[in-house]
Amino acid sequence: MIKEILWLKTENTYPYKNLAMEEYLTMNVKDGQCIMYLWQNRHTVVIGKNQNCWKECKVTKLEEDGGYLVRRLSGGGAVYHDLGNLNFTFCVKEEDYNLDKQLSVILEAAKLLGIKAEKTGRNDITVQGRKFSGNAFLKIGKQCYHHGTIMLNVNGSDMAKYLNVDMKKLQSNGVDSVASRVASLIEFRPDISVAMMEASLIKSFSQVYGLTAKKISEEKLPAEEISKLQEKFQSWDWKYGKKIPFNHEICERFPWGDIQIQLKVNGGIIEDINFFSDAMEQDVITLIKGALSGREYNAPALIDAVVNAKLEAASENASLISNIKRDLVSCIAHNI
Repeated sequence: MIKEILWLKTENTYPYKNLAMEEYLTMNVKDGQCIMYLWQNRHTVVIGKNQNCWKECKVTKLEEDGGYLVRRLSGGGAVYHDLGNLNFTFCVKEEDYNLDKQLSVILEAAKLLGIKAEKTGRNDITVQGRKFSGNAFLKIGKQCYHHGTIMLNVNGSDMAKYLNVDMKKLQSNGVDSVASRVASLIEFRPDISVAMMEASLIKSFSQVYGLTAKKISEEKLPAEEISKLQEKFQSWDWKYGKKIPFNHEICERFPWGDIQIQLKVNGGIIEDINFFSDAMEQDVITLIKGALSGREYNAPALIDAVVNAKLEAASENASLISNIKRDLVSCIAHNI
């Protein structure tokens, strides 16, 4: 049960430090607490934990233009951040995690500003059918976070310039373009500002939880510990991942997310593997990758590995696990 709600707004816009602070807050939130962390990244593309950065983003162009590539801890797809976007993170223990309540903070904040927003699907918040907030989720042991974007006045041309649009994904959602399915809130309230939304979020945070939100002082956070986490997020290995000389590549899209599997085969054995996906369940993807690694390169052996993979350890959603296994079995049968 939530007994204390805390909020922190950082003025830092360097993305690797922001993700380090997010991880620190998540791993150190206490029983009965909910922390709302508000932050902004400058000129950044953020990809999901298991995504292929080279496929999702024009990495070279982004970095030539002074931008940053960031790989987050959670699953899901690639997003563009600039200072017209405000990010939020709710850090809670597993027993205190309440997605509906957390989303209500965003919905009520928009309502306080005269904007009628609604939740669509699992991880989008929309106005008049157009998405202004995408959400993603993380669970490490009993530590959880739910984070997302709030597009206030994002530079749409930069978004289109750096992100590689997956046309299969757009078609599966029944839309024609990124521009047609996303919106900045400035379209619905021309005078909206970051400060205005921050104040509204803090107010709605207190209203939804029925408690007074207390401010956390950033200066009191352990700088050395956060600096070590920052080093991880800005490291080459974490950002880009390894490239392997693959013999076979499989690319498919399913209702639960897309996959890109690169296999390096030596002597009939899978010697190395890259498994990329924008699926929200990033731990499930990690387990599948481990199950396939080192197996014989033939359909029966790989199907057996998928069928017997203990994916339940990463998700309690039995129906989802069943669908993932079914789709991957069919994919392997048709591609190997």
